[in-house]
Order: sequence, then C-alpha cells, then structure tokens
Amino acid sequence: MILNRPTCETFPVNPTSIAPTPDMTPYRLLVVGCLLSLQSLAQVTPRNLLGTRYPLPVLQAALIARPQWHPYPNTPEAWQPALPDSLRNQLIRAGEAVVDKPVEPLPATLMLDYVRNGNRTRYEAASFARRNALLTLALAESIEGRGRFTDALLNGVWAICEESFWGLPAHLGGQKTGSGLPNVEDRTVDLFAAETAAVLALTDYLVGPQLAKVSPLLRPRIYYETNQRLFIPLTTQPDRYGYLTPGTKVNNWNPWIMANYLTATLLLEPNETRRGQMLHQAMTGLDLYLNGLGNDGGCDEGPSYWFAAGACVFDALDLLHSATNGRVNLYGEPLIHNMASYIYKMHIANDYFVDFADADPTLKPDGLMLYRFGQRLHDDTLTQFGRWAYGKYGNALSNNGFHRQRQVQNLLIIPGLAAQPPRPTVAGIRDAWFADVQVMTARSDQGLFLAAHGGHNAESHNHNDVGDFILYAHGQPVIIDAGRGTYTANTFSAKRYTLWYTQSQFHNLPIINGQGQPDGRAYEARAVAYTKPANNQPAGATSLSMNLAAAYPPEAGITHWHRTVTLDRAKEAVVVTDAYALSKRPTSLQQVFLTVCPVDVSMPGRVGFQTQSGPGVQLIYDPKTWILAVETVPLTTIDDEGFKTKWPGQTIRRLLLTNTKLAASGKSVFTFIPTR
Repeated sequence: MILNRPTCETFPVNPTSIAPTPDMTPYRLLVVGCLLSLQSLAQVTPRNLLGTRYPLPVLQAALIARPQWHPYPNTPEAWQPALPDSLRNQLIRAGEAVVDKPVEPLPATLMLDYVRNGNRTRYEAASFARRNALLTLALAESIEGRGRFTDALLNGVWAICEESFWGLPAHLGGQKTGSGLPNVEDRTVDLFAAETAAVLALTDYLVGPQLAKVSPLLRPRIYYETNQRLFIPLTTQPDRYGYLTPGTKVNNWNPWIMANYLTATLLLEPNETRRGQMLHQAMTGLDLYLNGLGNDGGCDEGPSYWFAAGACVFDALDLLHSATNGRVNLYGEPLIHNMASYIYKMHIANDYFVDFADADPTLKPDGLMLYRFGQRLHDDTLTQFGRWAYGKYGNALSNNGFHRQRQVQNLLIIPGLAAQPPRPTVAGIRDAWFADVQVMTARSDQGLFLAAHGGHNAESHNHNDVGDFILYAHGQPVIIDAGRGTYTANTFSAKRYTLWYTQSQFHNLPIINGQGQPDGRAYEARAVAYTKPANNQPAGATSLSMNLAAAYPPEAGITHWHRTVTLDRAKEAVVVTDAYALSKRPTSLQQVFLTVCPVDVSMPGRVGFQTQSGPGVQLIYDPKTWILAVETVPLTTIDDEGFKTKWPGQTIRRLLLTNTKLAASGKSVFTFIPTR
C-alpha cells in the first residue's frame, strides 16, 4: 500500500512521470534566452546514478567491513591529534553543561498537543533536547574517556529507547490509526525516527565500550530498537512511504531520511550481507531525489530547505565515499555540481537568501559543510563561500540542530580551515537561472538585487505565488516574500491556503476581478522566457517574462497576462510590466507589494522605502491610474509567531494599489529606483 497523504514538510505532487524535453540551448547574439515548456517543470528523469552504476555485487565488493571502518575518532587517543586542545575542551565543556540536567519528559498529553490545539513546538523542543544532549554527552565522553558522562549517557539512551515513537506527533497521520498517540504495532519512519536512529548509532560508535561497562544490555538495545523502528520498516514495506515511491518527484524527506538510514546502517548493522543490501536500498532511494531534479539542480523548496535536501545528498555521498574507500563517487557528475551551486546562487547578502514558498528569509549557513562539499567538487566558489560563512557565523558546537552525522564530520575540518587566512567577504553571483524550477536572480554593481520565479502552485512547500519577485538594495530587503510562519496543525492540512502568507493576495502579484491564485498543478506560468546580457555586459538587462493567465481561475476572466520583471542595469532600476487582456471589462484590478520598510507616501505616484541601512528605494507608478493604500499585516495567531523572529522588530506592510481606469486590456508599469 502506498500512502500519498501529506505529512508535515511533505506535499503531494503530480504522480505522473513527465518525459524530459530537449535541452533548450542559448540563442541570439546579444541575449541568452530560454523558453520553457510545461514538461520541463517537475520532470522525473530516470538517471539512477547510484543504483545503476553501483549494483549490489559491486557495492558489496567495495564496502569496508564494519569492524574495519573508522570514519571518526572514538577514543581520547584518536581525538587528540584530530582536534586542537581548545576545541576538545570546548566539546567537553558542552558535555559538562548538560550532564546534570534531567532528561526532558515526553508525556502522552504533550504528544496530544498537536491534535488538541495544533501546537507542535512544545513536544518538538523536549524531543530534540534529548537527542542534542545525548550526542553532546557522547562526544564529551569519547574525547575525555574518564567515565564522567556515562550515567547521563545511560539515562539518555534508555529514555530514547523507551519512547513509543521516535518521530513527531505531526507525522503520525501515516499510521493506520491516524494522528494522536503512536501505535506501537504500526511502526512508521518519519524524518526524526531516522534522525534518532542515527544519533543512537553515533552514540554507539563513539562510546560503545563505555556503555557496555555500565550494562551489557545497552548496545544490544540500541541495535534492537533501531532494527525494529528503522531497518525492518524500510526493508519490508518501502512502498508505504511517499518519499520512496518510484517515478515521483520527492522532496527533502528523501535525502534527509536516506542520509540517516545510511549512517545507522553503516555504524550498527553487524551482518555484512544485510548491511550491503540496506546500503544499496538507500542508494536506490536517494536516486529518486536525484531523478526528480532538473539538470540545473534547482531546489523548489528554497535555500533553507536545501540544507535538508541538497546538503543531505552530500551527507549520503560523503558516507558512501568513506565506506568504500572512494569507489562510490558521484562528485564528477554535473548534476551534483549544479545542485551544490544552487545555494550560493540564491544568496543575497549576509544572512539573507531568496525565500520563495516556505523558505526562510535569513539563515546562518553551515560554512563547514559547504567548505567540505566545495572541496569534494573542486568548486572554488563553493569552497570560498563556505570559508566566508564559517568565518562570519562560526559553527554550532553545542549540537543544537539536525543532521548530526554532518556535525561530527564538520569537526574534523576545523583545524585545517582555521589555519587558512580569513575571508571576510564573498562576491555575489551576478546572474543565475534555474530553468528546472524557473527561478532567476540578478544583481547590479550599484547594489540592487532581484529574484523572480514562474513555476506552478503544486510545488513542495508551495505558496500560491507564480510570478512573484523580491527586491533588495545594498543587502537590505525592500520588496519581500514574507516566507512562512510557525508550523502548526494548519500548515500541512486542508487549512493551509487559509493562512494569509500562502495566498497570492499577500505576494507581489495582481489581484484580478477579486481573484487570487488557487493551489494545484494546473495553475502555472506559461511561455516563460529568461534573458540575460551576453558576455556579462556591465550595463545589460536581465529579465524573466511569463504569461500568468493559467495561474488564475476562470473567474478572473484573463485572456492573457504577460508579466516581465527586469533588472535594468543601465538605468539602475527594477521594472515590473504587466500587459494584459481580459474577456471583458473587469470589476476590479489591484496590485500588491509586500515590504518591511517604513514607507513615505506623501508624494502621489511615488513610494519611498527606507531600508535599515544604506540608501532607500522609490517605487514610481501612475497616480492617475492607481490609488494606494498601506496596510499593516497583523501577526495575531499561533501560525504567525514565526514572523516575529524571521523579521525581528520589523512590521510587515502590504501596499495595495487599486486601478481606477478599469479596462479590458492595458499595460501597467511599476519602476523601482534607488533614492537619489
């Protein structure tokens, strides 16, 4: 049985495999253009890079046996040359900070929060705290080796093994009895069941002998629970999980779970035949994610989710490379290079990244992982981006987060990276285009940054936002995509599109005859064309154009709605042009712009945006055609809480321009220029 229900970060996608189209090569002398057909979106290309290239017998022959595979230090003697004294002491102090803290309780009533009031965060905080503390203690004991942390480790391992479910209440919809309390007779594997298995596997690897001294039952218990909760469910019922459904475009759940599955299998499974079989299953599982990427490697979930998607692909490839002495190696594949380049091409400035859909506007990228990935790919831009990010944001040695195998591996690169000269800044990419997800970015030498996208309204973590764009000036937000709020029971349910921030009416888009965009694969951009200057001409223009007619319902009455968003470097301006024809004279036409800037509307036809630092920006529009209203977006519900941290101390404002010269056809131009 295949369950296609959405769970937490998962959304159903069009299950039909769409045949790939021929590569659209650049043309024209002055401009590089790319016209995209419908089929180029969300296509599934059966590359099967891992499963086909490395069949099971080849993998078994290459695989290092578990007793001989030593990916990380796990004794004080091994840690001493691997890390400097200061870093080892810091990790020991982190263990001392949690050694006397009691294990966070996880009562049934806390798990029922999700179905009773929609709250996810209280249970998640307690559950994640257990796992963070366990690995912190395991690292401290492994490095010091004096037994000071073993009782706390015992309590942590025992408490986690006693849990009825290793995942989250929000992910219980896949069990036969539905959401609520976990059904221990129906084991299901979500993101955090896999994460937990990896944490226990790392704990066993790092301090297994110390645990055995406390009780000979601890290590067998770790294996037993991992086998029952991860290995058996995935090996006996893989078709139960949407993230392992062949022929579909899967999202970050797939590489995130596969990377943790690999970690647990490599470190825990004693039977070498079964170990190889499960590794190969994880490899063919990971192929599903790679098959769903376009050739450009774009991530339709956004940069913050790339660290749980593309970065998890690297986690998996890194493990396979290590466990086979480099014989399993995809680092020469153009797809992997393109997937990796996505993250720095979506960088705006400092901690700002392009945040379409559920992505966050800011994040502190894992510079150590990026540096390691860049080294593997011999991608100097990615390597230097990682150096910059590590120098600016450092590393979370306190282990507060996910992808813990990645965190342990990151530690080992710090000494070499710290010895290199600092890199305080990183140059931004001038133009980038991901045809597979129809996202463009462009920046000028004078400080303007533009991102825009086409796409469709059934993307992973979808917002109804086809044709949306964002604008930054000197690294500061001017026209924004608000992103997402706090995940609650509403976020991934039938109520998703009742949330204001998922609606096109709260994106930088038109409202036509009172209609915003609906959700669904049919609502899409068509006739999408991207152009950029040939030979990177300094004064050239970069633009994205598309027909938005199909993104709106029939009630909008659109014959065509051609939107073009352009960064005009010669004029140092961003220009949004809508040329449209409707089936009849409309009853209303409106245009929305979202901002966190204080605005000056004292002059008709101009809106002044004051950024937090640096010069401001002006919007120029026709005051004879448009009436402007400025609204504050209230943040009053539990779903809105996340915006208070994502846009701290800032007010989200919606500028609503209402057309006063309603006509069945017309052209609107909105121009953004720096304040002079």
